[in-house]
Amino acid sequence: METTMQSKPMFLAGRWVQREESIEVFDPQDGSLISSVPAATEDDVLLAIEEAEEGAKRSASLPVHARMRILNDAACYIEDHFDLYAETIASEGSKTIKEAVSEVMRCIQTLRLSSEEARRIQGETIPFDQSETGEGRVGYYYRFPIGIIAAITPFNDPLNLVAHKVGPAIASGNAIIVKPATATPLSALLLAEAFEQAGLPPKILSVITGRGGVIGDLLVTHPAVRMVSFTGGLETGERIARKAGLKKLSMELGSNSPVIVLKDADIAAAVDATVSGAFCAAGQNCLGVQRIYIEKDLYEEFQMRFVEKAGRYVIGDKQSLATDMGPLINEREAERVQQWVEEAIENGAELLTGGERSGAFYKPTVLSNVPSNCKIAIQEIFGPVVLLYEAAHLEEAIDKANQVPYGLQAGIFTRNIESAFKAIQELHVGGIMINDSSDYRIDGMPFGGVKGSGLGREGVKFAIQEMTEPKVVSFNLFQR
Repeated sequence: METTMQSKPMFLAGRWVQREESIEVFDPQDGSLISSVPAATEDDVLLAIEEAEEGAKRSASLPVHARMRILNDAACYIEDHFDLYAETIASEGSKTIKEAVSEVMRCIQTLRLSSEEARRIQGETIPFDQSETGEGRVGYYYRFPIGIIAAITPFNDPLNLVAHKVGPAIASGNAIIVKPATATPLSALLLAEAFEQAGLPPKILSVITGRGGVIGDLLVTHPAVRMVSFTGGLETGERIARKAGLKKLSMELGSNSPVIVLKDADIAAAVDATVSGAFCAAGQNCLGVQRIYIEKDLYEEFQMRFVEKAGRYVIGDKQSLATDMGPLINEREAERVQQWVEEAIENGAELLTGGERSGAFYKPTVLSNVPSNCKIAIQEIFGPVVLLYEAAHLEEAIDKANQVPYGLQAGIFTRNIESAFKAIQELHVGGIMINDSSDYRIDGMPFGGVKGSGLGREGVKFAIQEMTEPKVVSFNLFQR
């Protein structure tokens, strides 16, 4: 696909604006310049927040049927311009065109699900007379929007992860200011275009394209911002939590996801799912499979099949339907992955396949016997690398799976229901997939983790709960 270089304005409180300073957007595949966007300043953030205060009032006063229509119309707009959205994702980010198509489909589903959940923001009656002092009183609670939400989104899902914040925010009657990843702002701007075309009133949504070091602190610390929804790395999340002050925080901070494969598993299904889970989006996936614990009797066959399938992965042009995996988001990230792999090998790990870098491309890499103190065994690699371990039994696999500071999702392959439930009870994670890799997710489920994997839950219904507060109403019917 040929891409014409064109500067894109940012969406500031319902207006498309340019700025003198810009941020260049590159295709990580070949380093070509594909666009530029405004470099927002602190003044832009202050203006967005000031306008969002009015936008929050407008959003809260929108009747539910209007919110539903806007969300559905935005989904229809994306559907009508499907190829543009997919090509943009595949140009500015790491995803292949096949992966980009899947992301656009999920974004459409996320917005339609947000529309449906808008009608289900409900409260319930409260039996006040459960207390002696409550006799003669009746009442209920309902949920109200919290106001202005700041959303900070990552590069790896530049459209759908933005939709996962914007959709629930609009469904629940809030205003939202999005700061997309500097590397991949174009998809978020296209999402804003869909909402503009759908008739979203001005000031409810802003998409500000700026550098985090310039505008990030002001956006998350401003007292008018009542919630920060962040998806990204643990260190950045911890910094935001320290600075944000007294406001709601919703954070998905990554993982080092384990999968357990027991000797009674369907080995072909386990290999297929874990190879895909390890290397989709070049491994730049918070749910990506990073560690696999294989029961001893199955280890050699599983390793042979896994390495063989990983070696057949097609790496190359993102725009080709024949390509399985594209580059990492930039060469610097590929170099970091290479360094982590080399450190593990220097400390005794065995390289089974891969381990080669060309620019931002890094071959699917499989390691075994990685020492537990290596960085790659503890931290989130966020690249196409997976570690294979032999486990004597399920108990050992669970124990080792839990020995990292993350706990987002896990997977287990087994035909034994007792083994499955043991893993369900004992793995320290926010979600466990039985006979699936850790990478499985639908947009309607609660999504989040424990330990260093974050706070709160995403998934449309659950994000709406985070973005609203309960208000109690009581009527004293027998006043004197």
